[in-house]
Amino acid sequence: MTQHLAAPSTGTSDDAPGHRTGWWQDAVIYQVYPRSFADGNGDGMGDLAGVTARLPYLRDLGVDAVWLSPFYASPQADAGYDVADYRAIDPMFGTLLDADALIREAHGLGLRIIVDLVPNHSSDQHEWFKRALAEGPGSALRERYHFRPGKGTDGELPPNDWESIFGGPAWTRTVNPDGTPATGTSTSSPPSSPTSTGSTRPSPTSSAPSCASGSTWASTASGSTSPTASSRRRACPTSAPTTSSSCSATT
Repeated sequence: MTQHLAAPSTGTSDDAPGHRTGWWQDAVIYQVYPRSFADGNGDGMGDLAGVTARLPYLRDLGVDAVWLSPFYASPQADAGYDVADYRAIDPMFGTLLDADALIREAHGLGLRIIVDLVPNHSSDQHEWFKRALAEGPGSALRERYHFRPGKGTDGELPPNDWESIFGGPAWTRTVNPDGTPATGTSTSSPPSSPTSTGSTRPSPTSSAPSCASGSTWASTASGSTSPTASSRRRACPTSAPTTSSSCSATT
C-alpha cells in the first residue's frame, strides 16, 4: 500500500494537553474478516472491494476504525496468517490498487484502517524461508528462523519438548530438496508456518550454527502454520495494540 496517504483528522492530538491515552483506547473499532464480510465482484468470496462498498454503513454505525484481518498473499493454510508475501495482496481479495482505494475511501469518511501484521512467523512458502532451506545449515539466511539440530542418533527427535498450541511438538523436521531428512531443525507448528527470529536480514559477520551431524528441525512454537521468527528486533511498536503473534499498523 502506498505511503503518501494521510491519516484522517480526529480533531485531537495525542500530544494535546490533557490527552494522555492513545486514540484507540476510546475508539470504536470494528474487526472485518475480508473473506466473509462482503463480496464486491460476485465470485462468492469476500474481498477488499466489498469492504470498501460497506464503509459508509460502518461509519453510520459510529465506528471510528476498521481492523482488517490479514489479506496478504498466502497459501491460506492458516486463514491468511501464514503470509507468503507481505508486500502483495492475495488475489482472492483483490489488488494493491483495491487496498489503496479502500484506505482512501475510509479516510474520506473519517475512518482509520488498522491492518494485521504477522511478524512472528511466515508461511513456509515465503521466499526467505525457501532460501533458508535451500542454503542449508550454517547459512546466514537461517538466522531469520529458528533452526536447531535434532536429538537422537540421526537427529530424528525434536530438539526439546516444546509443544504447539495446536497439539503435538512445536518442531517440524526439515528436508533437503531431494526429499531426504536435512541436517538441523526449524520451529514450525503447524509445519507450514516457521517461526521467524525477527532479524530482517542475514548478518554479514556471523552465521547460524552449523549442524555437523543429525537432522535439522524448524520451530513454529506459536502454533500457527508458519515458521517462527526469532525476537532479536522488536516487531511491534510499543504504542500499538498487539496480540501474541501479530501487531497492527494504523493508517
